[in-house]
Amino acid sequence: MGARFEELDWKPTPMGEISLRRRREPVTGSDILEVKLGEEFLMSSLFTVAEIEVARLALAGVSGAGLDVAVGGLGLGYTAKTVLDDERVASMIVIDALGEVIGWHESGLIPLGTELSADPRCRFVHGDFFALAASGDGLDPERPGHRFDAIIVDIDHSPRHLLHPRHAAFYEPEGVARLARLLTPGGVFSLWSNDPPDADYAAVLSGVFGEVRSHVVRFANPLQGGESANTVYTAKSVQASERGTTSPAS
Repeated sequence: MGARFEELDWKPTPMGEISLRRRREPVTGSDILEVKLGEEFLMSSLFTVAEIEVARLALAGVSGAGLDVAVGGLGLGYTAKTVLDDERVASMIVIDALGEVIGWHESGLIPLGTELSADPRCRFVHGDFFALAASGDGLDPERPGHRFDAIIVDIDHSPRHLLHPRHAAFYEPEGVARLARLLTPGGVFSLWSNDPPDADYAAVLSGVFGEVRSHVVRFANPLQGGESANTVYTAKSVQASERGTTSPAS
């Protein structure tokens, strides 16, 4: 066990001041890692269930082997680690707008960073996921036009609560249509959200994708002594004739 509180790194960024800190959680007695952007908490190692599920649910919907995966948002690495735990995955790029976060992983400052950096299937891309998704060249600067079997995103708090207003277009019909073109046939898009299922956003997805689900992911919350929930949206790329099927929250 370390000190009760330690700031491991702090940097100014174009999106605000970002910090990585480790603190003793008095309720559980364990040391946890937290990332803050300005005054907002981005992530905590105390709550990782939904970060894992956003990857697991995406890959559960994809068939075959030799899968190519793109992850938007590196964070503490739990989503990327879950992707690499699937032996069918041949390659993964992880796109993050903050080079500081990538640096934490590459230097081993974040525990999972050493494992991710050492896996030859994993490559970090320093870039704006939303700008890349909107470009004509696709998500991978080294492979223009490349399509992926799964695209997994955990960046904004939800489709309604954004880290930056410029992300809004990604959640609108044209942005969703552009995203769908970056998937292989039968590929899956998944999105983490801190909010309850949003029927309007699910409707936007179902206007482009064929099979859309809003999964409610529940997990213990020791800070509140009860249970909390996040939402994971999954949308599968299928034939146009099959579009429009939206499953209720599960």
